[in-house]
Amino acid sequence: MPVSRPPRSTRTVKAGSLLIGGGFPVSVQTMWKAAIGPADFEAVISSLTRLGELGCDLVRFAVPDLAAAEAVGALSRRTAMPIAADIHFDHTLALRCLDFPIAKIRINPGTLGAEWKVREVVGKAADRGVALRVGVNAGSLPRSLEGEKDPAEAMVKAAEEELELLDRLSFRDAVFSLKSSDVGETIRANMRFSKAHDHPLHLGVTEAGPLIPGIVRSTAGIGNLLERGIGDTIRVSLSAPAADEVVAGVEILRATGRRSEGVKIISCPRCGRTTFDVQNFTEDVSSFIHSTRKTITIAVMGCAVNGPGEARKADLGITGAGKMAILFRKGEIVRRVTYEQALEAFQQEFDKLCAD
Repeated sequence: MPVSRPPRSTRTVKAGSLLIGGGFPVSVQTMWKAAIGPADFEAVISSLTRLGELGCDLVRFAVPDLAAAEAVGALSRRTAMPIAADIHFDHTLALRCLDFPIAKIRINPGTLGAEWKVREVVGKAADRGVALRVGVNAGSLPRSLEGEKDPAEAMVKAAEEELELLDRLSFRDAVFSLKSSDVGETIRANMRFSKAHDHPLHLGVTEAGPLIPGIVRSTAGIGNLLERGIGDTIRVSLSAPAADEVVAGVEILRATGRRSEGVKIISCPRCGRTTFDVQNFTEDVSSFIHSTRKTITIAVMGCAVNGPGEARKADLGITGAGKMAILFRKGEIVRRVTYEQALEAFQQEFDKLCAD
């Protein structure tokens, strides 16, 4: 579905090496799913590299205590991936993270507390040239707004109260998010805020749920706003691995016309004619096909009926045909192999395609 409106004009906010807003491409974020310590660094760095290959532009880490602040800060010195620190309740954790090359600090007006705490964080962030994300959630609003009848309006008020403070402090490098687990509330809040302010918006439906329901709700919310020209960076929040969040986010951007590069996979849903294990093969090839940013279409089909014919526009495809697998490029057959040889043969042809 194409974008029906051009992106709205927003200011540019720099989060480490990532530029958000200002007409720059909509970026994809995720959040690390576990606590980390120094012993985990090598594995975490390897995973961050993989997330980057999948299309991730920034990863946020929870910072619930000083040990986490030290670990996340140290990690930010060892990876090229922009790192955001997620801070609630204790503003001194944000101050400690700002001693490191953190790309962005996320604060929540509903959990950080007194204005003087925000002032301290903002002052140090300004000195260090670090961006902030003001993350407003419908489930953790400031107490003064908990009685509001319209949750969307309450989120806007919470964001605007924080924005008014940032304006008084002459702090401009802030991204805002207004999220609810309700899709309609999320859409309404972001539409209202975007009409009045030029700060970049981080889109997402919070606590969206497990993989399939979460992707559906996130697509309904994020996709709707992107089509209205609203949104500068996104996170698909799933009860699933971070890699799934990234892939889902990239696919939402592709479906709404906001991102074109990278691999597009088309695959058949399987039926009684299927002689090829489409589902498992698609999962197997996903381990390497997302390593390229070239614009490529891959087809994985189950039988000769929907093989080279229906998928003839694919740059590279594979389908089952009796006891053999057929590999094709733009509808032209290039190889016939056994099913046992299929994965290796497909990777070889994929590598050739990427080298062209």
